[in-house]
Amino acid sequence: MNWLLVVAGAMVGAPLRYLTDRAIQSRHDSVFPWGTFAVNATGCLVLGLVSGAAGPHLQLLLGTGLCGALTTYSTFSYETLRLAETGAGLYALANIAGSLVAGLGAAYAGVALARAM
Repeated sequence: MNWLLVVAGAMVGAPLRYLTDRAIQSRHDSVFPWGTFAVNATGCLVLGLVSGAAGPHLQLLLGTGLCGALTTYSTFSYETLRLAETGAGLYALANIAGSLVAGLGAAYAGVALARAM
């Protein structure tokens, strides 16, 4: 039963990541990977909320399944390397620092919001 919850969440999270990334990136004329940045920060916020307020089944569905498929460390790493390789080192550093600050901040905010509810 548990694995079905993870699969169901991932079935929503993966296409949501792709569609959100494309929608956001198409609105920015920049080499900075805004789409990946946005889905990763959003996933951190949702995971913080779920971790702080949901039961085990909802954590599997939304935390492991949805957030696991929505967020992407591999794409973050690849895009950061591509920025550095193409001479956009400042964008690469901004992506690293911004992703770390936004991700931790969003997770903290999600947990704090869950506790406040």
